[in-house]
Amino acid sequence: MNFKISKKSTKSRARIGFLETSHGIVETPCLVPCATQAVVKTLESEEVVKTKTQLLIANTFWLHLLPGEKIIEKSGKLHNFMNWKKPLMTDSAGFQVFSLGFGHDFGLTKFSLGNQNFSAASPLLQGSLSRKNLLPRSINAGSQPKSVKITPEGVYFKSPINGDELFIGPKESIKIQEKLGADIMFAFDECTPPLADKRYVENSLEKTHRWAKICLKTRKTKQALYGIVQGSEFKDLRQASASYINSLDFDGFGIGGDLWRDKEGTNRVLDWVIPLLNEKKPRHMLGVGYLKNIEDIIKSGIDTFDCTVPTHYARRGIAFTSEGRLDLNKAKFLKKNEPLDKGCVCNVCLNYKKNYIAHLLKAKEITALRLLTSHNLWYFNTFVEEIKIKIKKGEI
Repeated sequence: MNFKISKKSTKSRARIGFLETSHGIVETPCLVPCATQAVVKTLESEEVVKTKTQLLIANTFWLHLLPGEKIIEKSGKLHNFMNWKKPLMTDSAGFQVFSLGFGHDFGLTKFSLGNQNFSAASPLLQGSLSRKNLLPRSINAGSQPKSVKITPEGVYFKSPINGDELFIGPKESIKIQEKLGADIMFAFDECTPPLADKRYVENSLEKTHRWAKICLKTRKTKQALYGIVQGSEFKDLRQASASYINSLDFDGFGIGGDLWRDKEGTNRVLDWVIPLLNEKKPRHMLGVGYLKNIEDIIKSGIDTFDCTVPTHYARRGIAFTSEGRLDLNKAKFLKKNEPLDKGCVCNVCLNYKKNYIAHLLKAKEITALRLLTSHNLWYFNTFVEEIKIKIKKGEI
C-alpha cells in the first residue's frame, strides 16, 4: 500500500490524498461504509459501486463466526467471496470487546447510553449531550464485563450464535484477517467504554500497546496494518498512545475508542493526537460519521472514516437529503409525488418518488430499504466529494 498527499489545506489540517492498494486507488478523504458480514446490508456489491463508494470495511469477529475465515480463504479470500473488486479493510474485533462486553452490560451502543434508548431524533444522537449531564465513570480498574473476559493475552467471548466460548488475541486477530485477505488490517485492541475511569483506561492502554507489537510480529503477508490510538478522553493517555503507536512500524493509524460523551469530544481528541502522528501515513477514524461531524473530522486531518449511519438509518426508513432527514414512515409522504431530494442525481432520485418508497415501507417491502440505502450512500459520498472540492479551492 502507498499513500500520497496531493493537497494540504492552509486553513486546517484537511488534506487530499491517494491510497494505492492492489485493488485500486482510493481518493481521500473518503467515507468507508460497513460491510459487516461481507455485505452492505440490502445491496449487491455492484449496487454499492454505483453509490460512488470507494472502500468498504468488513467485520473480523462476525466473519470468524460465520462462515469462518477458512471458508472465505478457500473461496479466493474476501474480495472474491463477496464479489467486491475495490479496496477492503477489516477491523480487528477490538470493538466487539466493548460492544459484547460493557456495552452490552450497560446498554451502551452507538445509539443509546446507560440503558436509555433514544429515538432517531434524540439530542444524544446528534452529539449534544453536555459534560455536566454525563453518567459517572463507574467502570473501575479490575472490572470485568459479564459476557466477555479480558485477559493480558486476549479476550474470551461467548459466541452470540451458539454460546460457544472463543478466544481472540492479537495473534488470532491477525491470522484471521490474513485469511480474509483485505487490503488493510487493524491491530487488535480494546475499545474502552465511555464509563471507564482513568485507571481502567491506563490498564487497557497497556494491553492495547503490547498487543500492537504482537500484531506487527505476527503479520506474515503484505497487507497493510494500521495501529490504533486509544486513551478515551484523557489527554495524557491519548497523547502517550499516539506517540507510542507512531513509534512502531505501522502503515497507517486508526483513532478509536469512546469519543461521544459530549459533542466536542471527537475534535478535542483529534487536536491532541493528530500532530503526534507521522503525516505521511493515512489516518482512519473508527466509527464516526454523522453528517454534522464529517467536515470537522476531515478538517482535523482524518483521511478515511467508517460509519453505519447512512445504512443503519436507511433500514429504519430515514433518508438524508438537502432538506434534512426525512422519515418516510410518516403518512404525509404518501402524498408526496416527488424525488427524495430534487437536487440529487442518484438512481433512486431519478427513478422513484417519496410516495412510492413510503408505500413500500408501509407494506413492509424490503425494496424500500434497498432504495434508501442506495440513496443515503450516494448522498454521503457526494457530501464528502463537496468537502474535497472545498479543500482543493482552499476554502477549508
